Amino acid sequence: MTYTKEQGKQKIKELVERFRYNLDVYKKSAYNETQVRREFIDPFFEALGWDVSNKQGYAEQYKDVVHEDAIKVGHSTRAPDYSFRIGGQRKFFVEAKKPAVDIKEDVAPSYQLRRYAWSAKLQLSIVTDFEEFSVFNCQMKPNPTDKPGLGRFAYYTFDEYLDKFDEIYDVFSKEAVLKGSFDRYAQSTKGKKGTATVDSEFLKEIESWREQLAKNIALRDPNVSIYELNYSVQKLLDRIIFLRICEDRGIEPYGQLRTQAESSDVYMHLLNHFRLAESKYDSGIFDFDSDGITPALTIDDKVLKTIIQDLYYPKSPYEFSVLGVEILGNVYEQFLGKVIRLTAGHQAKVETKPEVKKAGGVYYTPQYIVEYIVENTVGKLIAGKTPEEIAHIKILDPACGSGSFLIGAYTYLLRYHRDWYVSNKPKKHKEAVFQVKADEWYLTTAEKKRILLDNIFGVDIDSQAVEVTKMSLLLKVLEHESRESIDQQMKLGLEGVLPNLGDNIKCGNSLIGPEYYDLGQQGSLFDEAEMRRVNVFDWNDDVKGFGEILKKGGFDCVVGNPPYVRIQTMKEWAPTEVKFYKKHFVAASKGNYDIYVIFVERALQLLNVRGLMGYILPHKFFQAKYGQPLRELTARGEYLGKIVHFGDQQVFDGASTYTCLLFLDRAGNKSFRYVKVRDLNAWRISGDATDGKIHADKVKGGEWNFVVGPEASLFERMREIPIKLGDVAIRMFQGSITSADTVYLFKEYQNENEDIVDVWSKELNAWIKIERAVLKTVVRSGNISRYSANPTALVLFPYEVQESNARLYTPTEMQEQYPLAWAYLKQNKRLLEGREKGKFKDLQWYRFGRTQNLGMWEQPKLMIPYMITNLAAYYDKNDNFYFINVTTGGYGITIDETMFSYLYLCGLLNSQLLNFYLKQVTTNFRGGYFAANKQFIEQLPILTINFDDPATKAQHDKLVALVENMLELQKKYHDTRMERDKELYGRQIKIVDTQIDRRVYELYGLTEEEVKIVEENL
Repeated sequence: MTYTKEQGKQKIKELVERFRYNLDVYKKSAYNETQVRREFIDPFFEALGWDVSNKQGYAEQYKDVVHEDAIKVGHSTRAPDYSFRIGGQRKFFVEAKKPAVDIKEDVAPSYQLRRYAWSAKLQLSIVTDFEEFSVFNCQMKPNPTDKPGLGRFAYYTFDEYLDKFDEIYDVFSKEAVLKGSFDRYAQSTKGKKGTATVDSEFLKEIESWREQLAKNIALRDPNVSIYELNYSVQKLLDRIIFLRICEDRGIEPYGQLRTQAESSDVYMHLLNHFRLAESKYDSGIFDFDSDGITPALTIDDKVLKTIIQDLYYPKSPYEFSVLGVEILGNVYEQFLGKVIRLTAGHQAKVETKPEVKKAGGVYYTPQYIVEYIVENTVGKLIAGKTPEEIAHIKILDPACGSGSFLIGAYTYLLRYHRDWYVSNKPKKHKEAVFQVKADEWYLTTAEKKRILLDNIFGVDIDSQAVEVTKMSLLLKVLEHESRESIDQQMKLGLEGVLPNLGDNIKCGNSLIGPEYYDLGQQGSLFDEAEMRRVNVFDWNDDVKGFGEILKKGGFDCVVGNPPYVRIQTMKEWAPTEVKFYKKHFVAASKGNYDIYVIFVERALQLLNVRGLMGYILPHKFFQAKYGQPLRELTARGEYLGKIVHFGDQQVFDGASTYTCLLFLDRAGNKSFRYVKVRDLNAWRISGDATDGKIHADKVKGGEWNFVVGPEASLFERMREIPIKLGDVAIRMFQGSITSADTVYLFKEYQNENEDIVDVWSKELNAWIKIERAVLKTVVRSGNISRYSANPTALVLFPYEVQESNARLYTPTEMQEQYPLAWAYLKQNKRLLEGREKGKFKDLQWYRFGRTQNLGMWEQPKLMIPYMITNLAAYYDKNDNFYFINVTTGGYGITIDETMFSYLYLCGLLNSQLLNFYLKQVTTNFRGGYFAANKQFIEQLPILTINFDDPATKAQHDKLVALVENMLELQKKYHDTRMERDKELYGRQIKIVDTQIDRRVYELYGLTEEEVKIVEENL
């Protein structure tokens, strides 16, 4: 039965009473773990809503609780007793012990549990004997010497279960897990002192092993090339890790690798071991026919012994039986971001790849994103199909990296096939499935191999990534295999246990084909460094590419996380490729684009006419000028199928990257779904987001500003207002650019009102004196709020301004009029001349980096800061404040006051209504910030005034009067030094602010319902 919360409490009450009554019996060593599980632990979790015994008869994929198969290792058993899951995804382990065990004080139970859970990357798990219930934070790297209480997050004894039932139920019941309470509880433990994820720790290990091997091989072989060195190290690590994982899974005898390291000449013993593995698996991992490099290596015993010993207890905290290939993929994705170099002295050195360094690191896609993309692409394609029909479906990741998306797609296919066979008379499909228990069926090795070879394809420019992808997929094939099943296949004389993936996963540049070397085009055919870097790939080649698939129309599905690399940075290390992209791709035809836009275009080229694409990528191209060609291409074909927009929510750990999920349908759609995610955790747990349909005919090549939900109709109505801020502005100009702020800009100063001012030079790291007349007052972006500005810097401005024109003072004028400033500039002459690679080595070496807008600041204007949490504008009537730069400054705006006054426009720009509108069209950043770029603020809808109409003029005048009042209050608020007065003025400011908003709502004709929508979106 399924218990309600009250029924569950009653059930636990009965268990507690029975346990208390017979406590002496249960505490005896004769009462074993199996008995306590059956009589107490199973019913305890059933009372919390879990189907522990699978009474509902779910298929393996959908079981609430998996009783993990024990893996015999030597004389011990390796496996957690229970794995609690939602939708097939592990949430926590439970390790059961008999009551005779002292869970609170005994080291072994907690260490064993933490080792399993940490290796499986589970944040929390439980060890219990029913008498005690101990919850552990499993993010701390386990060590056999740890105290038993290390990481213990909560602890209950059986006589506390009723008093603390709500506490336990609200976290560990199935209902609580479904609602996200468990995840929130687990999140509260994240980042605690001493925590370290299994992937980050294993990454440190293999990076250390890479360095040790690289240095040793380079030392012992003075002729080894940089390419041979990288290949050899990767190959050796792959082979060792593969076999070590097989040992913990029970596929290989435990300790075999360690045995090879117990004698001298370790590498010779390892090579023999690898050759035996090749005869068994025949997969390419251990293929020495095509590997003439690694057998000839010389590696010191000490290095190999250290690496192998690090993989076994007690040095190793890893339990490889539960270390998923997804976690391994994350480790390798980061690992592949570095490469081995050789110094002039032939010493090995590990460095970050230039493209990774420029991109700010490697972005590994979280598993839940992979699963969502696969569900919405592969899931749609195969729904309702038979295995025979699915066999023709081809799935591609054109930048597969460590293979996370291909593993996700393959996993989905395996589950679908197993469920299909189980639901369609499984005994008729003995070649595809076999039965383990009454309700447990598994796919045969042959069927898993067939699915992999029929359906999964990938390309990556990095040969090492290709090998990692292959290994990860092969480890997936080996899931649920045993030594007995492998031996049985070998006895039957079947082909190798594992498939060779050489025809499925290929190495090459997905964006550049052989045409790169067309006569008269890019570099030399004989430039080896360029040849390896570019690594051209011919998609149409039947052997080296995927010609056969493309001849039949193309791929059915393209998924992935394409590289994010800005072209202006790529020009530094791959200039010829940049030229190629511009010539061969529409998406590369405009501006400083990011390479991911080309991968979208390539996906459309590779898909067949009914194919689907699913990528995670930055949403910057929605509004950026460089995104216009791709937007037009997508809109013209009506390819949009679905967009999941994350706004400023951060998907990738440790990186500020603003992303979306983009789903395209090659067949085209008349409408598409748009999902706006405001809370990533809520969406991840329950799918909570704003969702709506948008018609394809509303999508053009212009900026994509999609709005769904209650605010959509108001946004559309405002967007239809014909006059925009860009239309009424005479000039909209950005902050002045010095190109040497450390010289010109002074954030600390004294005696501001004197003829000579003391300023702190960041460049000289000293106080200096400058004439006040050559200094201008600067307002920074963060120092402008609605209706007020607080200047916090001065800028040395060697220009004369007359009638909005700026003239650079001559050296003679500077020397005569401003000798202190001139002397200071000459102290920095070398730095100023060296700007932009010596561009300023001339007589005007002291000029600003850009001459635009220099004369625009000394006139009445509105000032809008760039980086904001709410739209703000300040009316600078005669203060002559300056902005320096855009991101730390903002924009100035001048208007024709015959249309309306500055005060009127200032009121509009500071209103919540235009703040609401700007938030729909701008770029979001972390912490609730967004950008007031020119391209965004010029779109703001402005109601113009007909001064011949008394009613309209009256509305204008009332708003202006309120703004004048506001400016006066703001001045008094900032000028007063009395806290009581600040409080009084603050209250008045709020009242006037509300009145201004009301006037603006009336001007734009908002209903009360629309006003509510605006104010709920503040």
